[in-house]
Amino acid sequence: MLRVPAPDPAVDAYLDGLGGPRADAARTLRRLCLEELDGFTEGMAYGMPGYRRGPEADGEIAFADQKQHLSFYVLRTDVMAAHLDRLGGLGLGKGCVRYRRADQLDEDVIRSILRMTAATSGAVC
Repeated sequence: MLRVPAPDPAVDAYLDGLGGPRADAARTLRRLCLEELDGFTEGMAYGMPGYRRGPEADGEIAFADQKQHLSFYVLRTDVMAAHLDRLGGLGLGKGCVRYRRADQLDEDVIRSILRMTAATSGAVC
């Protein structure tokens, strides 16, 4: 069930333009975001799909297919910190999880991150 008010056609176009082994993983990330980020707005920002609580709010979640990996951006430091133990073995940066292979995506962990993001309020990092 989709909870985001309306999927953005620009995100559809972005995903349609992806190829390679991580394209399905990017579609999975989008599906999870649409399912879990109740009340968020989907759109393109900085050349990648992102999710914010409204058109004027700061982005909180984003993802992008890069040359070497699929980046999943979690822009709440408290949410990232709460999930570090479940992200072992992945490339991590400040607010970024890097998936080199599609099979590294753990839907349970991603859902947990998205649910905690949706439940958290206040300033984004």
